[in-house]
Amino acid sequence: MAINIVLVEPEIPQNTGNIARTCALTKSSLHLVGPLGFSIDDKHLKRAGLDYWHMVDIHYYESFDELLDKYGNRDFYYATTKAKKYYTQVSYTNDCFIVFGKETKGLPMEILEKNWDKTIKIPMRKDINRSLNLANSVNIILYEALRQLDFPFL
Repeated sequence: MAINIVLVEPEIPQNTGNIARTCALTKSSLHLVGPLGFSIDDKHLKRAGLDYWHMVDIHYYESFDELLDKYGNRDFYYATTKAKKYYTQVSYTNDCFIVFGKETKGLPMEILEKNWDKTIKIPMRKDINRSLNLANSVNIILYEALRQLDFPFL
């Protein structure tokens, strides 16, 4: 049992490193969809992940379609500020995939348009045109999914 975190075209190595650390500590799998905005050898990426890299179940894909070809029959949830449902209003399942977009643009519209019924959001103020940091967003939603599943990594 694991939650699968998907980062589509992440741009900031420190965010990905922090997310990898969270995945290691929660026995969640990390799926990185390219193109990545950094090299996987980036020193900032490694520093942010500290000494957890050997504990991370990590997978790489050239495209989102490649990931869907392999896991398209699983439950997917798409994090976006454009969603109507809050991340607390869905029931997460074992081995589900929670998908996040790049830091500067979020998920591509072609992915969202095919999956509006599976989109989720974190409530944020509307008078500020900014979003939470990607690593923080992953942590918030991941821990809600894990809470619903009674923290299976313990």
